[in-house]
Amino acid sequence: MGIFSWIILGLIAGALAKWLMPGNDGGGWIVTMALGIVGAFVGGWVGSLIGLGPVTGVNIGSLITATLGAFIVLLVYNKFIRS
Repeated sequence: MGIFSWIILGLIAGALAKWLMPGNDGGGWIVTMALGIVGAFVGGWVGSLIGLGPVTGVNIGSLITATLGAFIVLLVYNKFIRS
């Protein structure tokens, strides 16, 4: 998967994770989207480790995996970085 696809998938996953994450984030949408891109990479890595398969393109399975990764990254950011 190309870097442009990772960025697009990360932006979508970051927006979904921001929508799903309860509470008030201090970083705003731009920081959340950047964390979403990182989360797409994390989701692909974790997904391949636990046997769900890697993020292979912009499709529903990859979007779910990337969103879960973005949710994990946002959770870590909110719990440890912002506190």
